Amino acid sequence: MTAASREHPHRAATMRLRRGRARRRAAGPLFVAPFLVLFLVLFLTPLGYAAYLSLFQERLIGGTTFVGLANYVTAVQDPHLIQGILRVAVFFVIQVPVMLLLALLFALALDSGLLWLARVVRLGIFVPYAVPSVVASLMWGYLYGPDYGPFAQLSKALNLAAPRFLSDGWMLGSLANIVTWEFVGYNMILLYAALRAIPQDLYEAAAMDGAGAWRIAWSVKLPALRPALLLALVFSVIGSFQLFNEPNLLQRLAPDVIDSAYTANLYAYSLAFTSQQINYAATVSFLLGVVIVIVSYAVLLTANRWRTS
Repeated sequence: MTAASREHPHRAATMRLRRGRARRRAAGPLFVAPFLVLFLVLFLTPLGYAAYLSLFQERLIGGTTFVGLANYVTAVQDPHLIQGILRVAVFFVIQVPVMLLLALLFALALDSGLLWLARVVRLGIFVPYAVPSVVASLMWGYLYGPDYGPFAQLSKALNLAAPRFLSDGWMLGSLANIVTWEFVGYNMILLYAALRAIPQDLYEAAAMDGAGAWRIAWSVKLPALRPALLLALVFSVIGSFQLFNEPNLLQRLAPDVIDSAYTANLYAYSLAFTSQQINYAATVSFLLGVVIVIVSYAVLLTANRWRTS
């Protein structure tokens, strides 16, 4: 056998190996391609078009005119937008800690294994998340009703003043109650899954060191839950600043309290579909997105500094 004939099988094997590696390298982009196409068509393209719209104004004389950043200058000085963002920020400060604390307590209780009918309890806490926000808002709107709601009827039966759930002073708390009822179960499942992922060896080591249930919860479970709590907090930031369905539906019951600019998201919707100010609505939406990014980044930065300190 000549040297050339001996090299031929080796060369063929090398070529097959290279082709196999090329196919494996191409498999990743092919699997990701459907998501990238949908992401481009359904997210980036509408986002780019909205950015384009925000640079124009529709005027009575001259029609649609390019104005550059004039809409953004107007928006940052718009008192309706500023008040809506500040109101949602107050909502976030009040509602999110209560919601996450309840979710944490429920997750720890379920993970302890001391609850009777734990699966039924877990399902019962999670079920409100499966209820559409529109249905939840209508249901709670009925319960809040000052004339026909069960709380009002009970107050009348006891000769007491009906609770003013839909008044100006109570409205933000009433909205927070609805959102908390909806999302405690979701956050509980998120934290409960993180608890179930903790290695059993950590519990056994803590028990051998003489740690009780409370000590294990404080020194083992809570530190392990920090990434899941941070994720839930970031999701809550995004959800809070996008608050829309609940105030939009309760507006029918309390039009004097909830106006078209009660939240920033509701303001953008009203500008686009009621006032037909499409260009300015796109500007407000972009500024709201910037606020969400800034607040989310601030939360992540604070959490990382707290973790490394």
